[in-house]
Amino acid sequence: MSIEQQIQSIRSQIAESEQRYHRQGQVKLLAVSKTKPLSAVEQAYHAGQRCFGENYVQEAVDKIQAAAESHWCQEPLEWHFIGPLQSNKTRLVAENFDWVQTVDRAKIAQRLNDQRPSHQKALNVCIQVNISHEESKSGIDLNQLSALAELVSQLPNLKFRGLMTIGTRGKAQEEFPLMQQAFNHLKNDYPELDTLSMGMTGDMPQAIEYGSTLVRIGTAIFGERDYTQQHH
Repeated sequence: MSIEQQIQSIRSQIAESEQRYHRQGQVKLLAVSKTKPLSAVEQAYHAGQRCFGENYVQEAVDKIQAAAESHWCQEPLEWHFIGPLQSNKTRLVAENFDWVQTVDRAKIAQRLNDQRPSHQKALNVCIQVNISHEESKSGIDLNQLSALAELVSQLPNLKFRGLMTIGTRGKAQEEFPLMQQAFNHLKNDYPELDTLSMGMTGDMPQAIEYGSTLVRIGTAIFGERDYTQQHH
């Protein structure tokens, strides 16, 4: 199937889950284009997709700039950074992205705030939660959430939007309800929060069941990733 057909297929799966869990029109699709060429982004664009997720800073910045200069890109794209973020890469992210979903420590939040150009809108930010406590995953523990949330909400060049997590294969039914609970709890203090970024190709229906507002889909749209190229 073409990228366009895959996107239509994912959209109808999202609509089906939204209907099943009485959440019509509440879930946004983020197409994860990491490791994929600009031509793949262009095909997704022609299928009506405007929001794209990237993990590797330099590769992403090249793509963002090339898309902006391309003849086919008539409407602005929304770029989300969804990879682990090192301090030495924050400036490029602050200057080029619309969203960062992977803020997991005060230092990164502060740097993104300080490096966001003043002529740009505030950078949309999600705090990444490591709901599975796995060493290999980025993110904070739930018990550290309120302190980081307080800091992020006070930084003038950041706009605190919500939470993000990467589920563990086969554990959606345990982990996603905890995220939903944490998100709803946080909204008591920050009523403006509107984003729970949760769910990927393998666990999308469960994520929608437990309140996800944004699903991050890569493989099911663009096919398997090619990691033979050097990404950084």
